[in-house]
Amino acid sequence: MAGKKPGPKKGDPRQVEAGRRGGLAVKAERGSEFFAQIGRKGGSSTYKKHGEAHFAAIGRKGGQTLKQTRGIDYYSQIGRRSRTPKGADE
Repeated sequence: MAGKKPGPKKGDPRQVEAGRRGGLAVKAERGSEFFAQIGRKGGSSTYKKHGEAHFAAIGRKGGQTLKQTRGIDYYSQIGRRSRTPKGADE
């Protein structure tokens, strides 16, 4: 393993904390709109590179995972929530 640098493994609390601090520093310097802007830029680049089918596949995978973890009843709950007026309780 000649080119590998020693250091914290992925998920190491030191690495997580360093990333959090870096993100907070960028937010303080550039504002939260910066993150939204780069997110839109990345999403549009991904769309150009992979197309609509890629996003459909991601959504399908996410839906299957959600169904396994939360169950089918969860979908009826969130369906009712979307029709509830803002500020009204269920």
